[in-house]
Amino acid sequence: MSTLTPPRARPATSTPRPGVRHLGPNWYATVMGTAIVASAGAALPSPPPAVALRAVWALSAVALAALLAARAAHWARHRDQARRHLADPAVAPFYGCPAMALLAVGGTTLSVGAGVIGEGAAVAVDAVLWTAGTVTGLVAAAGIPYLMVTRHRVEPGTASPVWLLPVVAPMVSAALGPALAGHLPAGQAREALLLGCYAMFGLSLLMTMVLLPLVFSRLVHHGPLPLALTPTLFLVLGPLGQSTTAVNNLADAVGDALPAPYPAGMAAFAVLYGVPVTGFALLWLAFATAMVVRAARRGMGFAMTWWAFTFPIGTCVTGTAALARHTGLHAFTWLAVALYVLLAAAWAAAGVRTLAGLFSGRLLAAPRPAPAAPPSTTARTT
Repeated sequence: MSTLTPPRARPATSTPRPGVRHLGPNWYATVMGTAIVASAGAALPSPPPAVALRAVWALSAVALAALLAARAAHWARHRDQARRHLADPAVAPFYGCPAMALLAVGGTTLSVGAGVIGEGAAVAVDAVLWTAGTVTGLVAAAGIPYLMVTRHRVEPGTASPVWLLPVVAPMVSAALGPALAGHLPAGQAREALLLGCYAMFGLSLLMTMVLLPLVFSRLVHHGPLPLALTPTLFLVLGPLGQSTTAVNNLADAVGDALPAPYPAGMAAFAVLYGVPVTGFALLWLAFATAMVVRAARRGMGFAMTWWAFTFPIGTCVTGTAALARHTGLHAFTWLAVALYVLLAAAWAAAGVRTLAGLFSGRLLAAPRPAPAAPPSTTARTT
């Protein structure tokens, strides 16, 4: 008597291989956070070894190329999910990250990669990426707030530092554009680029001043952010450090592009603006660090929001290094070095945990349903 052997069942623990369906625009933060390690290191008065900076730059360039391909596949195969991201007020602000990733890699190619691929090629790459990043950033800076007003349903008390991401992108263009100005012929083209960077500095700064009070009001009236979002408090450092970098880089580049007394005025403004803003950045750094320590004690685990520790701190490195250059004050030099050590440690921690999450498939898996919210109370828990 013969028996039929039933087909071997697939183990119940097997899960579908993760793809790009849930690959959101927030992943560009990994590129930004990697590129800034190289460019911030190059900005220090005594930079790390060139070979190390070039290796990090190459890593950021490869990561950008891979992510652009993956996001193109995401839009081609999962357009419904991509549109859902744009319709989600918690995800849409991350569309400021692609522009900053393009700009960061382009700027690092010029400041670090020129020693590998040659100055001419580096200028060409930076020009393409800066142009693409600037156009993308301006679209995000105007488009995402428009969606927030007309399409998104934003509940009271949900303001987040993530809202700053789209409006900071033009500030990155303003900070990195002056490096390209020196490669343009003197005259209208150079002047237009420099004054255009000043305009982007202004629009980004004023939008930040509109949004930042909303963020702090949310914290005061509704208490700390959820544990996983607590690292996003560091995003506030981005416009502060980047604006300081921008005005100092513009003061260096203006040269004879503008008639007197503008060059001298811009040089003075770089210090008169940068020093007070750096003071506020240090205050916010202390506040954000205290909030992260509090969250860690309450069980904050790894999330992609950890990348908020990288790029914003890197902009503070470039800003304080520029102030050290313009003032000759050694205190700014040591502050830049200390911030760079913090940046390198944060990048290493976020990078290792991200690689582990990629290999395990956890970071590309479908998000778990949010647990039911506890009953609201009028008293704040501590």
